[in-house]
Amino acid sequence: MNLGSLIRRYRKEKKLTLKTVAEKAGISEGFLSQVENDVNSPSVDTLSKICNAIGVKAGDLMNQASNQEKLVLIRKSEWGDIDLPHTGFITRRFFPPENRKVMDSAILVIEPGKLIPVRKNIKNGQEVLCILKGSLELIHGERAIHLAEGDTVHYLAEPKNQSITNKNKDLAIALWIGTF
Repeated sequence: MNLGSLIRRYRKEKKLTLKTVAEKAGISEGFLSQVENDVNSPSVDTLSKICNAIGVKAGDLMNQASNQEKLVLIRKSEWGDIDLPHTGFITRRFFPPENRKVMDSAILVIEPGKLIPVRKNIKNGQEVLCILKGSLELIHGERAIHLAEGDTVHYLAEPKNQSITNKNKDLAIALWIGTF
């Protein structure tokens, strides 16, 4: 299990919200969400504050995280086990940043009317988007492509003119994979 998943598990075991832990740790709710979803890694000082906020020893957490598995499984039953921050979307990464060298992947959960920002500084990257629940719109260059549940698209990344938006009234969930 990775660091973010461990933090989420302990926070939920203690029935603490993202907002409560973020306030106690002196960080933003969005940053805590990024840490829990392995989008961002906290500094040692910030990790210590997060651990204090959830009542876990940072050393114990690091020991558990160091025994990281080489395979990460996110079951369908866990798709709903999320706390959406004020941004209205979450990218639940499979691996932490230090383990994403060639390829990145995530389960995207997007509220109605929200969009996922484009990855920055990507040159010659490729992406795959598979709609698991609901529907999304992919803006790719001059094209707007409506993707329904079960649809999959593979495309060359266009960071300057690309977005993924939920234009519907229901939550959308997708598997996203990208190269660097």
